[in-house]
Amino acid sequence: MSLTLSTKSKAVKPSSTLAITAKATELKSQGIDVVGFGAGEPDFRTPENICNAAIDAINDGFTKYTAASGIKELKQAICDKFKEFNKLNYEPDQIVISNGGKHSLTNVFTVLCNPGDEVIIPAPYWLSYPEIVKLAGGEPVIVYGGKEQGYKVSVEQLKAAITDKTKALILNTPNNPTGMIYTEEELREIADFAVENDIYVVSDEMYENLVYNGQKHVSIASFNEEIYKRTITVSGLAKSYAMTGWRIGYTGSSKEIAKLMGSVQSHQTSNPNSIAQKAAVEALTGDQSTVKMMIEEFDKRRQYMYDRICKMKYVSTLEPNGAFYVFIDVHDVLEKSYKGNKIGDTSEMARILIEEFNVAVVPCADFGFPEHIRLSYAIKIETIDKGLSRIEKFLEELN
Repeated sequence: MSLTLSTKSKAVKPSSTLAITAKATELKSQGIDVVGFGAGEPDFRTPENICNAAIDAINDGFTKYTAASGIKELKQAICDKFKEFNKLNYEPDQIVISNGGKHSLTNVFTVLCNPGDEVIIPAPYWLSYPEIVKLAGGEPVIVYGGKEQGYKVSVEQLKAAITDKTKALILNTPNNPTGMIYTEEELREIADFAVENDIYVVSDEMYENLVYNGQKHVSIASFNEEIYKRTITVSGLAKSYAMTGWRIGYTGSSKEIAKLMGSVQSHQTSNPNSIAQKAAVEALTGDQSTVKMMIEEFDKRRQYMYDRICKMKYVSTLEPNGAFYVFIDVHDVLEKSYKGNKIGDTSEMARILIEEFNVAVVPCADFGFPEHIRLSYAIKIETIDKGLSRIEKFLEELN
């Protein structure tokens, strides 16, 4: 056939994190004891009260279409959460509920980007950001925050990156893959930069509840009216409430942007799952004790993993204060050889680890840092211990 397919879709890279997770799942199905450090989802069950709310929705017959941008009850619950937790005042008509965080971001950039508009993306970044921007017709502009600056970008770097085509800046704090958190002072400087240059800030706050070590989460839109008007705040329930499969994300934005995103969503997917929306209401308004327990357990795992990695040869890391990842610099490992062959890159390192040591890690070239890997501590501490021991064995065998 001579028919051609979309060049836009051909340019999209498949998700390497999902590929690693799929490989680990495949090996597990064969009875192989694989430790998977790749998953970006909690290992906890969704809290019982949330599940019961979903069951009640089914029993009550709440299984039909809803309004495309979500039910009023959930929008109000999100507004209340924004006000109490984020210090942000949104009305229900400023809220769009979507099929997860990725869908929210897709809505955002579909509405923001005209062909050729530039979006500044600080690296390390979540690997889907550049692909979502490109699919929306935008141009990703990568700004690198090195290890020496805590994997965070400075305003000076942002000033060097901005052009007359810049439409928006993506801000992700707490950060995936690094676990780093932008301080209030850093955020205020970025907010002033965005206002002065009249660009949007897309603030991905998906990990907002997962903050440790006495740190606090601050929403950039909370500082003043000018940055509030230019910010689209993105969040969801997947990470904090162990609801990855329920697919509920949401945004707070200006009424104009929210209306446009609702219109786009009405044609692309229609409404989010009705049952999951009812469960989300319970998640946000019900008992929070299980969520607190999960955060405390994540913190124990964080400390354990960080301490173990700090003692390993050839690798180094910075202490993460948010999310559930440790970002590891392995550039010394890449110069070593395993069984007579130079490792060379993190993809080869990941291949050796999963095929010969039954450990799945995420190589981070697709996150903008090809000499790093990411480990998730969203798994039981006993499993973390087992997996780290296997990585130590791998490192001992290098020469």
